[in-house]
Amino acid sequence: MENNQTTSEAKGFYKLSWLQRIGFGSGDLAQNLIFQTVACYLMIYLTTVLKINPAFVSGLILVVRLIDCFWSPIVGRYIDNRNPKLGKYRAYLLYGGIPLTVAACLLMLPQAATWSMTMKIIYASVSYTVLSMIYSVVNIPYGSIMASMTRDNDEVLILTSTRMVCANIGQIIVQAGFPIGLAMCVHTAIDWNQATFMAIGTIPAFIILPSLPMLKKWLGKKGLYYTLLSVGLVGFAILFIIGKFFDVASCNTIVQIAKVMTGVGLLVGSLMWALVPEVITEAEYRTGNRPAATVNALAGVAFKAGFSIAGWITPLVMGWIGFNFATEQSALPTSPGAWFTVTCVFALVGFVLLLLCFLGSKENITTTPDKPVTFGEMWQEFKANKCLQLVLSIFVVVFLASFISGPVNAYYPKLANYSTIAQNAILVFTCIIPAVLLIVVGYLIYKYPLTDEKLDEINREIEARSAAE
Repeated sequence: MENNQTTSEAKGFYKLSWLQRIGFGSGDLAQNLIFQTVACYLMIYLTTVLKINPAFVSGLILVVRLIDCFWSPIVGRYIDNRNPKLGKYRAYLLYGGIPLTVAACLLMLPQAATWSMTMKIIYASVSYTVLSMIYSVVNIPYGSIMASMTRDNDEVLILTSTRMVCANIGQIIVQAGFPIGLAMCVHTAIDWNQATFMAIGTIPAFIILPSLPMLKKWLGKKGLYYTLLSVGLVGFAILFIIGKFFDVASCNTIVQIAKVMTGVGLLVGSLMWALVPEVITEAEYRTGNRPAATVNALAGVAFKAGFSIAGWITPLVMGWIGFNFATEQSALPTSPGAWFTVTCVFALVGFVLLLLCFLGSKENITTTPDKPVTFGEMWQEFKANKCLQLVLSIFVVVFLASFISGPVNAYYPKLANYSTIAQNAILVFTCIIPAVLLIVVGYLIYKYPLTDEKLDEINREIEARSAAE
C-alpha cells in the first residue's frame, strides 16, 4: 500500500494532509476579507461617505477592471516564467501580501471626507487602481498553487471544497461583520435583519461544500451543478414575489430562507474554480507544458470581467432612474472613521492569514517553460483550448450573477423606505437579473466536455509520457 502511494505521488497524485488543505484555504479567506469589502461596500462608501456621483463611481469601477484585464495576463506571464527560491507561486503571498495590506488600509482614509470633490475623485481613482493591481499579484499565483499541489481529482475536489469553505467564511465575516462593525464604531443599534440578509446566503457553503465528494458521486458533476442552480432559481423567485407583492419586513423568515436558497444557486460560482485545474491538465496534455499561472490569470480576467460589469452597471442604472445614494436614506452609518477602522481590521487579519497560507502550502508539481511564454502564445492557447473558452464564459456569467446585486443588497430589507421606481430597480438587480444569468450558466455547463472519465484518460496519458522520458 505504501509503495503504491509512493508511486502515485511520484506521478503527481499527491495525497494532502488537512493541515495543508486548511493552510491553502486560509489564503482565500485572507483575500476575501479585502475582496468582499470592495465588492459589497466600496460603492456605498464612495457614494454615501465621500458623496461622489454614482455615474463617476460606475465609470471608475469599469475602468479599473479594464486595466486589470490587461494587467492580469502580464502578472500570469511573469510568474509562469520565473521560479523564486521561496516557491514558484507561494512566494508572492509574501511579496504581494505586505503592499496589499497597506493599500487596503489606505482605501478608506477618514481624512478624504473633508477634501474637495476633485481631490476625492483623484484619491478614489488612485487608491482603488493600486489596490486592484496589487490584489492580482497575490490572487493569480495563489490560484496556481492548487494545481501545483496534486493531480489527484479527488484531492482537487477536497482542496476546492476546503478553499471555498474558507472563502465563504471570509464572505460571511465581511458581509455581516462590516455593518456590525460600523454600528459598533458609531455606537448605534445593530440592524440584525440587515446583517443577516447580507450574510445568510453564504450559509449553504458550510453545508454543501464539505459534502461535495459524496454529492458528486450521487448526482454526477453536471447533475450537481443543475441541482444547485435549480434551488437558486426558486429562491430568487420567492424574493421577487415577496418584494413585489408583500411587505419584506413582515416576511423576514421567508425572506431569509429564500436568501439561503439563492446562496445555493450562486455556490456554483465557487465550484467553477474546480474546473481550472482540469483545464490546466488538458493544456498540459496538448502542449507538454503546465501553464498554471497563465490559465489562472485568464480565469482571473473572466472573473473580474463579470465583477466589473456588475460594479459598472448597477450604480449607473440606479443613478439613471433617480436613486441618489448620497441623499436617500443610507443603508449604513456614514462615519469616515468607522469605515477606516473596520477596513484596517480586515486587512491586518488578512495578512496574518496569508502568512499561514504560505507556511501551510506545499508545491509538488511545477514547471518553468524552456523559453518565456509570450502574449502571442497565451492568445494561441486561448484560441486552441475550447475548454478554457467555455470555462471563462461560465466565469463571466456566474460571477456577474453573484455580484450584480452586491451594491443594492443592503437596501432590500428596507425596501418599503424607497420610491416605487427605486423598489422595482432593486428587485431587478437582486432577483430577476441573477436568475436569468443562472439559466445561462446552466446552458454553458451543459456544453462543458471534460468528464471525469475523460480527465482520467488524459492523466494516464500524461503519466505514460513522463514514464517514457
